[in-house]
Amino acid sequence: MSDEINEPGRRERKLQQQRDHLADTAWELFETEGYDSVTMERIAAVADVAKGTLYKHFPVKEALLRHCFHRELREGEAEGRRVLLQLAPGRPRLQRFLQVSAAWSEPRRRYLLPYLMFRLGEPGRRDGRGERSGMEQIFTWLLADGQAAGCFRTDVAAPALAVYLEFLYVAAMLRWLTGAAASLTAEMDTMLDVFLGGVEVRP
Repeated sequence: MSDEINEPGRRERKLQQQRDHLADTAWELFETEGYDSVTMERIAAVADVAKGTLYKHFPVKEALLRHCFHRELREGEAEGRRVLLQLAPGRPRLQRFLQVSAAWSEPRRRYLLPYLMFRLGEPGRRDGRGERSGMEQIFTWLLADGQAAGCFRTDVAAPALAVYLEFLYVAAMLRWLTGAAASLTAEMDTMLDVFLGGVEVRP
């Protein structure tokens, strides 16, 4: 009975290990041979799996990027929260998070445009699991803390504000990736000023 109960968990761990192996293999190839040059067939061959196995888990190369990036975000979330909690709620925490995000993005710049284009065109899953980066949850937490501290307006719920901020974040990222902005950190600072202050001139 015990083995039957544990089997689903064991099966899921094995599947996760296989996904991690495929993603790690792909990342090493992207880094050594260039993202554009690496094919799915090449990844399957180096990972020593059938092409069908690779496509079952990752239908396109961008899905492998998603797996790598989202795993990094999950692994760094606890430490990131610890660092942010040392700052005052409100703008300081939001600004620091965006600065850290910009620093993380710099060495991955060559991969971020295909990743973002894939994510923007990716249909959402009905169960809401597995495909999210976690960015919306982080923004919701930062905004809710700011509201609780009296830093942000409370007539709009934090989850709704997080959606607005996430799209502004993506817009700032795209401006940097397409050459419209020279510095991602500066672009994020401008975006945050607009988000927090708005664009309307008030007396």
